Amino acid sequence: MLTDLEHIRLTDRPLIVCDVDDVVLQFATPFQAFLETRGHRLLPRSFKLTGNIINGSDESVIEAPAVRALINEFFVEQERWQTPFADAVDSLHALGKQADLVFLTAMPPQHAEVRRRLLDQLTLTFPMIATEEAKGPMVAALHDARPLPVAFVDDMVHNLHSVGDHVPDCLLIYLPPPLDIFQFAPTPQPGVRRVETWPQALDVIRSHFGG
Repeated sequence: MLTDLEHIRLTDRPLIVCDVDDVVLQFATPFQAFLETRGHRLLPRSFKLTGNIINGSDESVIEAPAVRALINEFFVEQERWQTPFADAVDSLHALGKQADLVFLTAMPPQHAEVRRRLLDQLTLTFPMIATEEAKGPMVAALHDARPLPVAFVDDMVHNLHSVGDHVPDCLLIYLPPPLDIFQFAPTPQPGVRRVETWPQALDVIRSHFGG
């Protein structure tokens, strides 16, 4: 199953656990384009989707149940909309030569097969887990206190803090996309390394792994 740890087989190499949406695959930008095809707009007034998606005709706010439905519809069609960030694919392949790499994507599990197919189309065939559970316990269970370096890459501060709480020796990489809505994102705790690009992330992770 793509929703649990049972299919993951780690080797005796360091481990990298990596988020997908707005880290590997663009999400917010194509989601805005998707919304426009449905007659809606995203106004970045705070760091959330609910409350910031409006009807394009009367500018009324789209309520939470309708927002969830739109996100689900977008994930059904993700292969039409989502593309990787610059340097993401090459950087992940480079890291995969020296470490085990696992995608931990926060999405409704019913969309896991589509996400798996899209990543495979992009040659990103690394193992993947799709879950809406907290990421800290997931990474802790995956790493299982192995005496090897571990790194976690995400664009959401609460996920980085969750992993930091459960895997204290983990390198935490904050890789936010260059989008207006991220000006409202919370500030990471000390110890979280912020990078702006995948080549920067590559250098930081390699240094943590010892070369």
